[in-house]
Amino acid sequence: MPLRLPDRLPAIDLLKKENIFVMDNSRATTQDIRPLKIVILNLMPLKITTETDLVRLLSNTPLQMEIYFMKLKSHTPKNTPIEHMMMFYKDFEELRLQKFDGMIITGAPVELMEFEEVRYWDEMKDIFAWAKTHVTSTLYICWAAQAGLYFHYGIPKYPLPKKKFGIFEQRALQPYLPIFRGFDDVFMMPHSRHTELHREDIEANPDLQLIADSDECGVSIVMARGGREFFITGHLEYAPNTLDTEYRRDRDTRDDVELPEHYYHNDNPDERPLVTWRAHANLFYSNWINYYVYQETPYNIEEIE
Repeated sequence: MPLRLPDRLPAIDLLKKENIFVMDNSRATTQDIRPLKIVILNLMPLKITTETDLVRLLSNTPLQMEIYFMKLKSHTPKNTPIEHMMMFYKDFEELRLQKFDGMIITGAPVELMEFEEVRYWDEMKDIFAWAKTHVTSTLYICWAAQAGLYFHYGIPKYPLPKKKFGIFEQRALQPYLPIFRGFDDVFMMPHSRHTELHREDIEANPDLQLIADSDECGVSIVMARGGREFFITGHLEYAPNTLDTEYRRDRDTRDDVELPEHYYHNDNPDERPLVTWRAHANLFYSNWINYYVYQETPYNIEEIE
């Protein structure tokens, strides 16, 4: 089934070229269906790229979804045209009286700062608290995963000696959970971060379940409240060329940039990236939407508690 997206959102044309079925609101209003309401708080610098990456994954289910984009009133992005933000994004204050079946909160380029030093931290705390009572299930990605765990459960983050950068093998620690239905024994996930979570902190908190980790990059997925919260330290949503773009951008400005691990054919940046995470990324998001959003959310969305 299609996704209902705001009219003229750039992702619509980009995804139609990939033969992905999406429709704008003008057409969707003619259908008598109660779509799932999904809100995305997009904190990434390149908004349009992140929009497209997430919509691509959300489209791979038989359920109709209506996508909303949230922005922060306390932060003005520098890398996305203001016209795009005004047309497609709403401030948290405009959305806070609504309830949503699902929510995705992305990473942000503030990872090395203490949470309290982030200029928009107070607004993020309000959103985290609001999501607990206004959203059936929330995905926290990368920095948002660390921030959400810190806010909700007091879990600290720790600096890494060097950036964790590349595609790393993960294993499901509770493979019979619905979120891992159809998964292989191991799966790959992109990571691009300077900080980490410690396993012992997660395991010491009875409200948290460590459900996936990696020998190379540690904690990868944490679940709480029976699946109403997922905290993902990597980037299953990344497109094939995202790490390549990041590597070449940083290599041109600094001399300490290392090659992303397990990414290029023969570890040669002159060869194309080897995509090893796409299938499990689609499966993860499909399982989340089906088992933790659609199967759990009430038909009357106002009954979300």
